[in-house]
Amino acid sequence: NDPNCPFHGSLKLRGRVFSEKIVSTKSHRTATIEMERRHYIPKYERYEKRKTRLQVHNPDCINAKEGDVVKVQECRPISKTKHFVIIKKTK
Repeated sequence: NDPNCPFHGSLKLRGRVFSEKIVSTKSHRTATIEMERRHYIPKYERYEKRKTRLQVHNPDCINAKEGDVVKVQECRPISKTKHFVIIKKTK
């Protein structure tokens, strides 16, 4: 039923692939993942933690829940904020 499913629909995948943890699944067919990275501050010669939140498409066939670790891949823009889709649950 979902045309934006990479397995049962017509969505083509390309680009970046990474694994992250889902922090929210409040929207329909949408999950929010959080990526943590370290940013260097030259003045203090130290690192700080920074977080990036991404909206990803959560197909019905995968149906990942909050707290799951998932593999995500880049695709064409699905909406204004969604440019990634979940391709696999890892944990």
